Amino acid sequence: MTTQLSPALDVATLRADFPILGTLARGKPLVYLDNAGTSQKPRSVIEATTRYYESENANIHRGVHYLSERASELYEGTREAARRFFNARHAHEIVFVRGTTEGMNLVASGFAQAILRPGDEVLVSVMDHHSVLVPWQQACLRSGAKLVAIPVMDDGALDMAAFERLLNERTRAVALTWVSNALGTINPVRTICERAHARGVPVILDGAQAAPHLPVDVQSVGCDFFVCSGHKMLGPTGVGVLYGKESWLDRLPPYQTGGGMIDLVTIEHSTWARLPARFEAGTPDIAAVVAFRAALDYLEAVGLDAVAAHEHELVSYASERVREVKGLRIIGTTPNKAGVLSIVMDGAHPHDIGTILDQEGVAIRAGHHCCQPLMRRFNVPSTARASFYLYNTRDDVDALVAALHRVGEIFG
Repeated sequence: MTTQLSPALDVATLRADFPILGTLARGKPLVYLDNAGTSQKPRSVIEATTRYYESENANIHRGVHYLSERASELYEGTREAARRFFNARHAHEIVFVRGTTEGMNLVASGFAQAILRPGDEVLVSVMDHHSVLVPWQQACLRSGAKLVAIPVMDDGALDMAAFERLLNERTRAVALTWVSNALGTINPVRTICERAHARGVPVILDGAQAAPHLPVDVQSVGCDFFVCSGHKMLGPTGVGVLYGKESWLDRLPPYQTGGGMIDLVTIEHSTWARLPARFEAGTPDIAAVVAFRAALDYLEAVGLDAVAAHEHELVSYASERVREVKGLRIIGTTPNKAGVLSIVMDGAHPHDIGTILDQEGVAIRAGHHCCQPLMRRFNVPSTARASFYLYNTRDDVDALVAALHRVGEIFG
């Protein structure tokens, strides 16, 4: 089938920026559909990493020499780029972390220490990634608070009526996934923030699957915290962003201590640096942060509205085409979803589906996707997940469907 592109996105030109897409996998052209796991990197990000180590490498915020000043300038330049990208009010509301998991742990740990008390409640949801669920589960165990999960409807949408009922005077935080990595469901986060704030409750959003695929404006959405991972949005591994409103970040104790996060240290006592240094102990992955700037620049140039429209078109096309495959069922059918297609097939375990697709050069993810409570909700052990990004095409979908027919031939 001839490739059809979103009129707003020149995918053929974009694909030329990603050298890995020319790779052969098992002797066949690579069809990469594991973007919810990690995205591929454009040449500009790869070159930024190489350039840093070849001509800019030094530790930051310590030396008075040229290279240290240059590295510090680049590092803080990424912070300002991230502030602009997510429309934070201040650059010091952007904290660099290793990824979504560390960012969520930082916030949950701070709440356990400074905010939560016995009898308090924290709202999460059944669809949350373990990187949301487990840190808040542990925070509740340490503080004596109670974790309460919002249920999920049969089509994969969040049960908003249940959310309204569960939000009460004992709720001290709402921590939720913005976009489900396992279903593709896009949660109504602006409404959730409005409802929570009406009761004075802060909202912490897992944006790991939102930041690469949707325009994110933290002030417009109104969230109090937002976390995401650079490697899912064309950047390197080892870098992520925690956004927090200044008023909330100031209430949280340091997550780690030592290195550059201090103000004054005596043998008996220490005081902490101002934001954001207070939450950036030790030497970070400077090269990753510097190269992340190139990823942000790339996404800004493409435009997240165009990316979202393109992926919506792809997942709609894929949802129709996979229905041709006998015995296949889609898990997560709400119309308001991002580019994630989770499937199960009669007689074929998702791991078998993934293995057979791999032999056809099609890379997907099979497993519980770090969402075991969600898998139990839908009474499946796992799913096979195809996830799309800006460089995917209808031809990729066609290759996926052809490979799924191959699975049907083997297990049918």
